[in-house]
Amino acid sequence: MSRTLPRCGHRPPWIAAALLAACSAQAPTEPGAPAPAQAPAPVVSTLTVQPAPLEVSDVFPARVSPVRVAEIRAQVSGIVTERRFEQGADVRAGQALFTLQSAPFKAEAAIAAATLQRAEVALRHAQAQVARLSPLAAERAISQQAFEEVKTQRDQAAAEVAQAKATLERRELDLAFTTVRAPISGRVDQALQTEGALVAATDTMPLARIVQLDQVYVDVRQPAALLTPLQQSPQSRASAPAPARAASKPITLLRADGSEVQATGRVLFSGVSVDAGSGDVLVRVLVDNPDRALLPGMFVRVRMPMASYAQAMTVPQDAVLRSGADTRVWRVDAQGQVKAVPVQLAEVVAGRYRVVSGLSAGDRLVTGGLDKLTDGMRVTPSAHP
Repeated sequence: MSRTLPRCGHRPPWIAAALLAACSAQAPTEPGAPAPAQAPAPVVSTLTVQPAPLEVSDVFPARVSPVRVAEIRAQVSGIVTERRFEQGADVRAGQALFTLQSAPFKAEAAIAAATLQRAEVALRHAQAQVARLSPLAAERAISQQAFEEVKTQRDQAAAEVAQAKATLERRELDLAFTTVRAPISGRVDQALQTEGALVAATDTMPLARIVQLDQVYVDVRQPAALLTPLQQSPQSRASAPAPARAASKPITLLRADGSEVQATGRVLFSGVSVDAGSGDVLVRVLVDNPDRALLPGMFVRVRMPMASYAQAMTVPQDAVLRSGADTRVWRVDAQGQVKAVPVQLAEVVAGRYRVVSGLSAGDRLVTGGLDKLTDGMRVTPSAHP
C-alpha cells in the first residue's frame, strides 16, 4: 500500500516548521542511515551527604538580674559626718563608706570599761577571801554557813565580771558600727543620705546600694515545649561528677541593636512552673561579666545551645520537596538516574535541615532544578555551588 506523505513546500515559517517536523517523523528511515540524536541529559546541581558534628541553638528573650544586691544601712543611730566613696565607683567588701558621729559611743565604751575594771577588783577580793577562809573552814574554825556566803560572793563577782565584759564588747561593737562598711564587693550606686543626716537602724531608706556586677544572672523566657533538651533528670544530675555539673558553656548575648556580647555561662536551674499566660518557663543562667557590659534590668536576647550531635547529616532547604506532611529529596544513583526518596527532617540550622532518617552517608542529592525531574530520569550531576 502506498503512503501519502505531506508536502513540504513553501509555507509561512511557523507552518513550515510544523510540517518539517511531521515530515521528519513520518519519513521512512533509509537502511544504514544513522539513528536520530537523543536530547542530552539535563545538568543538575548535586551534593554528597556526609555526617558531621552539629550544634543546635536557638534565640530567646531574656533579662539581666543581679547576683547580689546589698542595701547599706546604719546599725546604730547617729549623725552622718562623712561620705567616703565616689558615687558609681567599684568598692570592695569591708571598705569604709560612711562615718557616723562617734563621740557618744566612745563615752559609753569608756564607762563599760570602767565597770569591768571595778568588777574585776571585786572578783579578786572575793577570791582572796575564799583562799584565806578555806583552811579555817577545813579546821572548822568558822561556820560552814559563813564560808558558803564567801564563796557565793566570789561567784557573784565572777558573774559581774562576765556581764561587764559583754557590755564592753557591745559598746565597742556599737563604736565600730559608726564606720559603715561595704558588706560585698561591687559597684556602689548614688548616695541616698548626705552628711548631716540623722540615720537609724530602723530607717526605711538605706544609705546606698551596692550591686555585684562581675557575675550576673540572665533570666531566659523559654517555651516549655523546648525545655526538655536542657533538662536533666535528678538521677542523672546526682550521678554526674561535680566538674561535669558545673561545666560552663559559651552563650551569645544579643543586645537590642543586634550586636553580640560574648560571654561564658552555665545553666543553674529551670523554673518549676509554667507561666499560664505565655506558656514560658524561666531558665536562669549564671554569666561572667568581667567588663561590666551587662547591667541589671537590661533586656537582651540569648542564643543558647539546645542539642549537640557528634555525627549528623544535613541537607540544604532548597533540596527538599514538600507535599503536605510528606518531605522528599531527589537522589541520584550510580547510573545517573534520579528517584524521589522520602526523608524525616528535624531542626533547621543555618539554612540546612537535620535528617533523621531516609538517607545514608555518601548519597548524592539534587539541589537545583527539582521541578523538572521525574522518577527514572537520567541527569548529568554537577557540584553544588
